[in-house]
Amino acid sequence: VNSQSLLTLVCLFTLKQSGALKRKLQSPHGNPPVKRKRKLSINTFRKGATEADRREGGSSSQKPVPKKQLTDKQNESQKTKPFIKTSSLFKNNPDIPEIHRKEVQQVQENVFTTDSFSQLDLHPHLVNSHCVLKSWHSILCCICLSPSVQKQTIPVLLQGRDALVRSQTGSGKTLAYGIPLVQSLQGMESKIQRSDGPYALVLVPTRELALQSFDTIQKLLKPFNWIVPGVLMGGEKRKSEKARLRKGINILISTPGRLVDHIKSTECIHFRRTQWLILDEADRILDLGFEKDVAVILNALNAERETRQNVLLSATLTEGVTRLADISLNDPVSISIADEIQKVPEPASQTDREASSLSKCMEQENFAVPETLQQYVMVVPSKLRLVTLAAFILQKCKFEKRHKMIIFFSSCEQVEFYHELLVKVLSGGSESEQPGHSPLSSVSLRFLRLHGDMEQEERTEVFQEFLKSKTGILLCTDVAARGLDLPQVTWIVQYNAPASPAEYIHRIGRTARIGCRGSSLLVLAPSEAEYVSLLASHKINVSELKMEKVLASLMKDDRFRLHRAGSKKSCGKNPQEVRERATVLQTKFENHVHSSEGTVQWAKKALQSFLCAYTTYPRDLKHIFHIKSLHLGHVAKSFGLRDAPQNLTAPPTAGSKRKTKPRPNRSDLLKKTQGKRRLAEILRSEYSSGMDTAGAKVKKK
Repeated sequence: VNSQSLLTLVCLFTLKQSGALKRKLQSPHGNPPVKRKRKLSINTFRKGATEADRREGGSSSQKPVPKKQLTDKQNESQKTKPFIKTSSLFKNNPDIPEIHRKEVQQVQENVFTTDSFSQLDLHPHLVNSHCVLKSWHSILCCICLSPSVQKQTIPVLLQGRDALVRSQTGSGKTLAYGIPLVQSLQGMESKIQRSDGPYALVLVPTRELALQSFDTIQKLLKPFNWIVPGVLMGGEKRKSEKARLRKGINILISTPGRLVDHIKSTECIHFRRTQWLILDEADRILDLGFEKDVAVILNALNAERETRQNVLLSATLTEGVTRLADISLNDPVSISIADEIQKVPEPASQTDREASSLSKCMEQENFAVPETLQQYVMVVPSKLRLVTLAAFILQKCKFEKRHKMIIFFSSCEQVEFYHELLVKVLSGGSESEQPGHSPLSSVSLRFLRLHGDMEQEERTEVFQEFLKSKTGILLCTDVAARGLDLPQVTWIVQYNAPASPAEYIHRIGRTARIGCRGSSLLVLAPSEAEYVSLLASHKINVSELKMEKVLASLMKDDRFRLHRAGSKKSCGKNPQEVRERATVLQTKFENHVHSSEGTVQWAKKALQSFLCAYTTYPRDLKHIFHIKSLHLGHVAKSFGLRDAPQNLTAPPTAGSKRKTKPRPNRSDLLKKTQGKRRLAEILRSEYSSGMDTAGAKVKKK
């Protein structure tokens, strides 16, 4: 009994001591005691591992797999799958709507007639001079057919009548007025002298079109070297232009703004002998805000000579052209080449139809499209616009036969940004030289840019380079949308939708010129799909091109393939792999944009310019192009930005580029005035004598 009681006392004592120890370790706030973690050395891990290896009969439920084995497996899986900053391109995108378009019959024009140039009663040099026709494609050098617009326009102009000419882009309107102009000037009784000044004035909207028209007129005048052409345009030196005007220019080609500048500042310019006034691309002249300049030019012409022959030419006829025709044309003949519009009759019967429907021609809203032009539309979510554009460029200019492409943007900042981005990512660098890449990836792409903010010398150089090249991609604004004859252009891409169907017609008119074949692509967001119905209402037919088909072309370029261990090169079009490659390409774009703070700011500036241009769509198109329908984060992806930028401000205008000094505070102004007064008092005290103190006091008062 004594031993049992002693044992119970010992147990109670040990329990009491353990309770006191727990209370001692417990925190004063009543929290449970902190457990001390045992520090394990490497030897203990090794010992545990060897003991676990010896026990083969143990169950897996009792002993879990060591963490080291799990980490080893994870490391192996990470080695097989490379780490890539993935961009969620294919998540949270809006649904692409089905395009319901009506099959409409497009307005067609007969580009060529069965008549030859010899039947137009022209000078033999104009008929037989093949150098004249080199500016038009080689098809005209081989056959003797005359385009329809020339067949109908040349006889009217040779009779001395005013004319309003409407014909599709690329149909030969420059020669339509150039040939009768040269024919009439070379046949004058008194031979033209250079010192006589301008006999003809040709107004064009852009500098590039001025250079092109000057080149065409110069070729026409090759047999008649006593007639001197000349060109005036912004960006050139006024001093050299004034020297040329002093020597004399007989056919003056100019942009409206520069001509008004010379009318106001150059004394030697005069229009006493001016017999022709030609306004080429008249609607574009008005769209660019030259209506007041045209009025100044008309007043200057009327002040010196009232009678002259006037010609207005355009692919579209707008209300502004109607007003301009009422002001400048005198009893004009309306010439329209479309089959659905009544053609101008032969010269013998024109007097019977002098009341021909000029107003009806104005009201006609259906646009003529070349028969050899194929038009496509592609609906692309905002996040996928950049990779889809890049895939389309690779497909057409690298993997297929060589193409010559023009891509239209809505602002100069976008042209500069996308030019730099595409050059660095698509046509750059050392990746194409690495082993394992396909030989197709080493084919270099040639990117050029053209917009209104460039210096004139650079604009002329780029224009001439793209004009002479057989391949290349030109990124531009609407400065290249009017009148330019760029041979061998096979694709027109409208990355930003035009503001009107008329502007759409002018853009696609850079291809399929003079009977050649061409294609166009219009890129729209899902919220802009209704634009297709608007085009259909103007009898413009477009076919749908699927985005997935374009992205599948990335399968041909191994630069965008995810390299996995043991994976073979895939030849099919696996949708999952297509998405992976698109993600890799988008990641390349984003890595380049985020490589420096400067490129990030450049991307933000381009994004701002896009948003500002998006707000300028006309009111009747706001239900299609509204700024609130855009997702800023998704749009930022198309500029290589990973997130939607914060604190976007309006980009500076052309007039606000000068740095303005900060306005000083009122206290600083007071200090400056007090300092000036103190300096004046010191000078007065130093240089004044003591005898004129009374006068000084009066002045001080």
